[in-house]
Amino acid sequence: MARIGVYVCHCGVNIASSIDVERVTKAAGKYHAVVVARNYAYMCSDPGQELIRKDIREHKLDRVVVAACSPRMHEVTFRKTCESAGLNAYCFEMTNIREQCSWVHENGDEATAKAVDLVFSSLSRAALLQPLTVQEVPVTPAALIIGGGIAGIQAALDIADSGFQVHLVEKTPSLGGHMARLDKTFPTLDCSACILTPKMVDVGNHSNIHLMTYAEVEKVEGFIGNYKATIRLKPRYVDMDQCTGCGLCAEECRLKDRIDSEFDSGMGKRSAVYVPFPQAVPLKYTVDEEHCLFLTRGKCGKEPACQAVCPTHAIDFSQKEKKVEVDVGTIVVATGFEPFDASRKPELAYSNYSNVITGLEFERLISASGPTGGKLIVNGREPRKVVFIQCVGSRDKNLGNEWCSRVCCMYAIKQAHLIREKVPDSRVTVLYMDLRCFGKGFEEFYDRVRSEGVIFRRAIGSEIYRKGEGLAVRCEDTFLGQAVEIEADLVVLSAGLEPGTGSIDVSKVLKLSRSADGFLMEAHPKLRPVDTATDGVYLAGCCQGPKDIPDTVAQAKAAASSALIPMIRGKVFVEPISAQVNDDICCGCRVCEAMCEYKATVFDEEKGVMTINAALCKGCGSCAGACPTGAMTIRHYTDDQIFAQVESLSRPFTDE
Repeated sequence: MARIGVYVCHCGVNIASSIDVERVTKAAGKYHAVVVARNYAYMCSDPGQELIRKDIREHKLDRVVVAACSPRMHEVTFRKTCESAGLNAYCFEMTNIREQCSWVHENGDEATAKAVDLVFSSLSRAALLQPLTVQEVPVTPAALIIGGGIAGIQAALDIADSGFQVHLVEKTPSLGGHMARLDKTFPTLDCSACILTPKMVDVGNHSNIHLMTYAEVEKVEGFIGNYKATIRLKPRYVDMDQCTGCGLCAEECRLKDRIDSEFDSGMGKRSAVYVPFPQAVPLKYTVDEEHCLFLTRGKCGKEPACQAVCPTHAIDFSQKEKKVEVDVGTIVVATGFEPFDASRKPELAYSNYSNVITGLEFERLISASGPTGGKLIVNGREPRKVVFIQCVGSRDKNLGNEWCSRVCCMYAIKQAHLIREKVPDSRVTVLYMDLRCFGKGFEEFYDRVRSEGVIFRRAIGSEIYRKGEGLAVRCEDTFLGQAVEIEADLVVLSAGLEPGTGSIDVSKVLKLSRSADGFLMEAHPKLRPVDTATDGVYLAGCCQGPKDIPDTVAQAKAAASSALIPMIRGKVFVEPISAQVNDDICCGCRVCEAMCEYKATVFDEEKGVMTINAALCKGCGSCAGACPTGAMTIRHYTDDQIFAQVESLSRPFTDE
């Protein structure tokens, strides 16, 4: 018979304030297989863990149950505690009586009774737990970085500088991401390109980094330490080895300055053969197959002008899509964000007036590398009255975007400063709900800009309409409690940050969870902020949630460090909670094969039964649930264990 030790945590007052811990401990001690039952203020503390280790040795415990917080918080902690005392880690069971009892029930007696029931349910399961052996597998000493913005760049450099190979994949023709489109960065007003470009060049020149731009990750198979990624390289129609970046092709393109520039947010134009911006890495031209006359119509004059003038004959319209496979040990996802589409707020007239623009469009307008050479010109003249409207697409329950995008307040303050700098006699008004200047130097920068004469008005912008030659912004001043009208030559909408389509696509490829806001979900918001539920896959930057450049770089460095750990070790331990097949009753119907999201089920043609790749299996249980004969079971979650737990709940224990 099992010898079980039960340990009930007070969690300070988190549990003990609403649950009678002594009563739960006393009740647990009455279970037939329980040898010792104790409670302690903080079971996760060193004294609490030592208490468990001591009892395992003295009472020869072969099962341990801890009733405390969520297993997401400390299950790994207590497994290690058991292992350090010589007990198999999978002979441990954790009961959540904090989130499931004390935090959700106001009635202490009812919360205590529920806690007793949950503990007995866990005891019934724990009595049937079996030791499991962790599988050890080697790690491929290379990493895949998905996304070439500042997060991907920083992660790639950190890993490559540590001596490991990096495959960096970016879907656009150049590195840089959104940061490359900014003019200056808050609060120090550093030139964005000046601090980003050297890092981009370092990536392009690094011997350990294999850069693949204009490419997308199409498929990823395998498991931590042994991933195989299929990468689709889109045709540039330009020979990368021959192109010198001279620009003659773009100068001669018959569609020169006719296509909206994505890099300039549509504020400028480009030709059908282009580089996104002058500092692009790699500085190689790309032919836009959606607009190129030769590719869309099969004819561009007598011959394509770009091809005729290229001195190195780099233009190659015969190029086809290619697919390459790379083997990597770990993956960092840095797919970034997309700015909110302001046309989804029709009352703000973004689609109606050319002098209603977004914050990112303003960045290109004010930038020295932008379409106006840094001159603030809108509709042919310099605006004198400028209004900023905050929280466009953020903190908006009607749109479903309830989150704060974190950067909008500060980039509006920065842009207001730049306007006053370029047009000293301008009148700049910022309409805000709340100003959130949370970072280092942010509040001081806000005070500086306010002292420069920028007007900050606590008001909610509700409507923009034409008034004479300019615009009028109707808003509700929440201090005055009345509607007001403000005239403007230019209105800048501080659009928020949303999950990018790249993140959504990658979440499907890597089978990553997304939180309610649509951003990729971390394994734990506090203890594992860069990990995901998929071992060996890590998050960096705005794909996980809105953040500014310093926080993005910090998270990228954290993700790189996490990705390096398995590669430096050279081996990883694969979770033994996986499916197993009883060959005697497997009928080979292959139903489980269709159900498995991780491609862990493989049909053995010779034996006519299914087999399991334990390294690929995540123990999700889909196969076991679908198996018509019951041949498929999950280690650590067998039918006997689950039924024992359920039956215990159907017969609530009474400790009276």
